[in-house]
Amino acid sequence: MTAEHYFSTDPDAPMRRGEIEFSVAGRDYRLAVASGVFSAGRLDPGTAVLLRKAELPGAGTEGALLDLGCGYGPITCVLATEAPGATVHAIDVNSRARDLTTENAAALGLAARVRVSPPDEVPADVTFTEIWSNPPTHVGKAELHALMDRWLPRLAPGGVAWLVINRNLGGDSLHTWLTGKGWQVERIASQKGFRVLRVTGKPAAV
Repeated sequence: MTAEHYFSTDPDAPMRRGEIEFSVAGRDYRLAVASGVFSAGRLDPGTAVLLRKAELPGAGTEGALLDLGCGYGPITCVLATEAPGATVHAIDVNSRARDLTTENAAALGLAARVRVSPPDEVPADVTFTEIWSNPPTHVGKAELHALMDRWLPRLAPGGVAWLVINRNLGGDSLHTWLTGKGWQVERIASQKGFRVLRVTGKPAAV
């Protein structure tokens, strides 16, 4: 696996399609995947920990939710299924990932409530009740911090962000950095080398 899926808007890898299956909150999912997209061979272990340990939105959740770095859409599809009253914005720089998320949402009957787009096409006036992300740690600390600086301030008042970070790829340092920026950060779980962070509040400087 290369880091191409993090950086390429149009992957060069040949289009080799497949399917993966997983279960979350008692529901079974079967999603289309393809080469050139993050973790196409299986549900990424970090994503699995996030969906298992974070507090999934409920039927009463409304407003807009954000899947930051959606890949082929496992988090998007779970969020849209669990929160039928919400709209899920799924963003990724990778065009193949976006196409797969669109396909998977449609196959599950979720297309009407899923908005798939490149990051720059999210309307500037949208704020998010929840942000979910298994962010691309391999982009480097500076890029990861820039990603957080860009999107966390778009949490709506009272909103929450759920992040999963590999401990060995900066999970604890990100926790420290976010706290230093004025966010309220709680480590909800630590499992299989991953930290699940709950981020709330809004720094005064934002």
